[in-house]
Amino acid sequence: MIRVLVFFAVLLALAFGFSWLADHPGELTLVWQGVEMKTSTMVVAIAIVAFTAAVLAVFALLRGLVRTPGAVGSFFTRRKRERGWRALSQGMIAVGAGDPSTAGRLAQEARRVLGAEPLALLLEAQAAQLSGDRAAAHEAFERMLEDPETRLLGLRGLYVEAGRYNDATAARHFAEEANTLAPRVGWAGQALLEFQSQDRDWDGALATLDRNARHRIVDKPRAKRLRAVVLTARALEIEMGEPDLARNFAMEAHGLAPELVPAAVVAARLMARAGDIKRAARVVETTWRHEPHPELADAYAHLRPGDSAQDRLARIKDLIRVRAHHTECAFALARAELEARNVSAARAALKPVMHPAPSRRACLIMAEIEEAEHGAPGKVRGWRARAARAPRDPSWIADGFVAERWAPVSPVSGRLDAFEWKVPADLLGGPVTDPFDETDEAGDDTAGLLPLEQARPDPTRADSFRPDPARPEQGRPAHMPPAAEAEPAKAPPAAEPPRAELLPPEPTRPAPSAPAPSAATPPSAAPAREKAKSGAPDRKPEPALIEAKPEPVKPAGPTAQAGPVAAEPARPTVVASDKVVILPKAAGETRPEPPRGETGKPDAPKADVPKPDTARAEAAKSAASYVFAPPPDDPGPDAGAADGAEAGEPGRRFRLFS
Repeated sequence: MIRVLVFFAVLLALAFGFSWLADHPGELTLVWQGVEMKTSTMVVAIAIVAFTAAVLAVFALLRGLVRTPGAVGSFFTRRKRERGWRALSQGMIAVGAGDPSTAGRLAQEARRVLGAEPLALLLEAQAAQLSGDRAAAHEAFERMLEDPETRLLGLRGLYVEAGRYNDATAARHFAEEANTLAPRVGWAGQALLEFQSQDRDWDGALATLDRNARHRIVDKPRAKRLRAVVLTARALEIEMGEPDLARNFAMEAHGLAPELVPAAVVAARLMARAGDIKRAARVVETTWRHEPHPELADAYAHLRPGDSAQDRLARIKDLIRVRAHHTECAFALARAELEARNVSAARAALKPVMHPAPSRRACLIMAEIEEAEHGAPGKVRGWRARAARAPRDPSWIADGFVAERWAPVSPVSGRLDAFEWKVPADLLGGPVTDPFDETDEAGDDTAGLLPLEQARPDPTRADSFRPDPARPEQGRPAHMPPAAEAEPAKAPPAAEPPRAELLPPEPTRPAPSAPAPSAATPPSAAPAREKAKSGAPDRKPEPALIEAKPEPVKPAGPTAQAGPVAAEPARPTVVASDKVVILPKAAGETRPEPPRGETGKPDAPKADVPKPDTARAEAAKSAASYVFAPPPDDPGPDAGAADGAEAGEPGRRFRLFS
């Protein structure tokens, strides 16, 4: 723009000059060695302008001729650099896109064209990192250390490489060198602080933290929090050896971060050890206002050694007034009441945290309450089993790692102040329902367990019940449909058919008096003897069955005065139940033919003695039926029958084999 203005200014000056000469004509005479030349002033002016223009043109031509080789070289150099910068730009894009082959090729081209350009070295290092070539990346970062402008970049790259391959010593060395070279660089200050914390160099960590705060790498609230964490860690480390210095550190940490629970706990413990109970109580109460915590409640309850359980209970009641509706208040009060043996009060204190779903800690406390109140092992086991599946309670968590105790540094990432008091996110769940939700108020040890009958086979199956042909309705359980309505039984598989075996009487239960003996052996004993002789393996026994006992026979009417007569063995009275009933065979009645060629002995003759319904009704009221657990294995043939015992003897037990 300036050149254009100068050009127009010169042009305007020439026009003005020529116009003035035209208005003031004149002559110019020149005498040169006797030769006289006359001309007008206008011609002289034109000649001077033409001569100047010619001189300038010759000068420009000569200058162009002189600068041509350099211009040509600059042109090709410029094109080459443009190609290099284009390769550098595309290589950075390839690194960001995760294309290692393209990034490596463009990095080599940029390095060849641009030479020691810092960005070309950076592209080469990043391409090597992307392809996993550690040696090439390390060499590229080492070359950056030679240039003061790229030295910090090289230290950063070497630090990242050392951290990637878990070389903590080299990483700390590069972080310290970078922090010394540029204290304002955030990554170096943070990394050095973490390394010093991992090595428990608390004094060095405090110095680094002060330097970071001075250079505004961290803001003031965060710096105060980190300083409190470091001081708490220092106090915990020297608590046993130097309690006075540890107490000073803990109190300073509590003043910097009153919400830090470990600082309050260690400060209260050391103050109580020094005899300053009131100051220790104020420290715990201050932190309890920010966030109630079980460690605070425990420290507050045991501030004064030797206190009774009632004294600790009174102190806990004073503490929970601050945050009465918090969950930890219920836990703390329940624990104190339980230690004071106030079981009912402990149960009432724990009630607010039992809905909608009690946590693991609540279930364990309930188990202790049940054990202290009733001593019922069933309920204690039930609550402990429920605790195994209950939702987790809050814990100290850092980077997914759950710890029982607080620590200043995360064991996973080495980050300072990483632990938080919260519920593990991957273990959050809703209400848990289990068999122990409904407990027995009477203190039964079997409360919450499934009934025994639910584990037994369905008694409505056709193959598990054999009706009495003479009295079909009496021998069928009440809930079982009649034979006409029941589903027809399918053919039994190619296995041993069900058999009934007569077992010896139970030694602990005396048998009632039996009717007239019979010499006939029950048909059910024959298959058992055949099974014992053949040595066939025993089948798994069925669940316990109901034993039916025969009715005593009472003479009625004129027969009672006629003297002794042959009495008929009484039919058993069946008690309605949902279990399978096996009836002993009475004399004179018929049985279905046993399958697969099984045979039995003929039945004894049936005596003609009347049996009124009133006698059976009275006998049914006194008939005893009980459930017994099956023995672990088959006792074999009936020993009583082998010794000549009568069939249908009272007190016998029957088992069904399938």
